[in-house]
Amino acid sequence: MENPGEFLYPEKWLSKASAGDKVASELRMRIISGLIESGTTLSENKIATDFSVSRSPVREALKILSNENLIRLERMGAVALGLTEKEVEEIYDVRLLIETFVFERLVRIDTHDLVKELSKIFEMMKVAIKYRDADEFSYQDVLFHETIIRAIDHSYMLMIWNNLKPVMESFILLSMRVRFKENYEDFTRIMENHQLYIEAIKTKDRSLMIKSLHLNFDDVQGKVEHLWMSQQLLSKGVEEEND
Repeated sequence: MENPGEFLYPEKWLSKASAGDKVASELRMRIISGLIESGTTLSENKIATDFSVSRSPVREALKILSNENLIRLERMGAVALGLTEKEVEEIYDVRLLIETFVFERLVRIDTHDLVKELSKIFEMMKVAIKYRDADEFSYQDVLFHETIIRAIDHSYMLMIWNNLKPVMESFILLSMRVRFKENYEDFTRIMENHQLYIEAIKTKDRSLMIKSLHLNFDDVQGKVEHLWMSQQLLSKGVEEEND
């Protein structure tokens, strides 16, 4: 791609990506950020020229974005749809569902190695804050939560996470870039919350886990207890069946 400095998605994150993934990553960022407005027609030929690729990777990219409901495919291109406020809320609903499920599973397993790995990522996040590197912080933040999810070795839960990750990652990138510029002090709270995550996993203290979820999903607090209770009831049912 020419003039990589003009692109929103971090070039260093694309070293192993296919041409189609590279195009999709950038278009996703532009659509979510509003740089490409909802209703905009996307031409295959124009995109191919802008990204210095053939039309084949463009078609691959448009298919990816269509599966994420960010565009509507047309005969020779697509129309940008963007994300509605309702869809954004639904994305965070799914994140909350995943993390409540994962937290409950972590209570049953040895988390010693997980705590060590999360502590290393936590230190990398602190370094990123020190050097005001929003992209590196975003990378480590996503890695932090993905590491927790991978720890329970649940293939279908990981599949859901992987489907959600591209759009969520773009949200986090855009959000953190703004926070570093306009609300740098908020990272004290963010880091305290991640420290609480680690402590909750280390001690397997459900009250700390719920508190950490509250702090991370402060706009959906009413859902935290409901989902947590659902997980506990499911777990109880499984335990009774195994007795």
